[in-house]
Amino acid sequence: MVLHEVLLVPTSVLLLLLLSAAWSTWLERRLLAVWQDRLGPNRVGPWGLLQVVADMIKIFTKEDWVPPFADKALFVIAPMILMIMTLLGFAIIPFSPDIQIANFDNALLFILALSSLSVYSIMLAGFSSNSKYALLGAMRTAAQMLSYEVFMGLALMGVVIITGSFSLNDIVAAQENYWFILSQPLGFVLFLIAGVAESHRAPFDLPEAETEIVAGFHTEYSSMKFGMFFIGEYLGVIFVSALITTLYFGGWQGPVLPPIIWFLLKTGFFVVFFILLRAAIPRPRYDQLMRLGWAVLLPLTLLNLLLTALWQLTLGF
Repeated sequence: MVLHEVLLVPTSVLLLLLLSAAWSTWLERRLLAVWQDRLGPNRVGPWGLLQVVADMIKIFTKEDWVPPFADKALFVIAPMILMIMTLLGFAIIPFSPDIQIANFDNALLFILALSSLSVYSIMLAGFSSNSKYALLGAMRTAAQMLSYEVFMGLALMGVVIITGSFSLNDIVAAQENYWFILSQPLGFVLFLIAGVAESHRAPFDLPEAETEIVAGFHTEYSSMKFGMFFIGEYLGVIFVSALITTLYFGGWQGPVLPPIIWFLLKTGFFVVFFILLRAAIPRPRYDQLMRLGWAVLLPLTLLNLLLTALWQLTLGF
């Protein structure tokens, strides 16, 4: 196989993901406008579609300023880590039987490892900025993401128990007769909540809370470095939506339509859900967020594991 054929799939997936993340900003504005009975972007291009292009031009032409009181090296590296970790996660997602960049047996462990490394990006951004608002955002992020990673990992263990594999391809194949949303409804809800917290989207956007700490960990960022955090958040939403589709909704499986279309439709549904969730639920206090995790989600994830294990043992006998 020649080099250009080897690079075709990764390059195509990368371009599609970056374009999807960019146009998700337009989708969010339009959906929130409909939800709130207003117009949203409608001036630049048909239906405001070129508003994204205008935003890109603006963000590229802004002054790329590094505060003199910041640690310059860490300040520059932090947004790169977030983008790299998020994009690496898509490498193991099976978009269809024929479209997948990498396939290996411990894919779920790889995803959890990337999720843990993503925390460093935001922590470095907050600490290197040498700003009290950025520091508060970084501290909130560290506690929130590390806590909800525990519940996310425990929630998807129910799927692992049923399939006996950490491979995403095996998990999709195991859903040929029924989707795991039917056998793991509690695990799905817990994973969804943890996914919202991990991507620090509203209502769990406390690391960025504009009304409390200005913008949190990226307060001091500007130009393309801010843009990398901004696009990284939308990539995170798409990634969590793709994982939910793969783990609980049969992945690319479905009748009549091509597999890639089914995957995109299911993932798109959850991206829209993430967006509308922002307009529907108020932001909790930080102590309420942490109490929800440790006092409610942790017991429920352990209960889900116990019930799943008992069910599998019963079937085995």
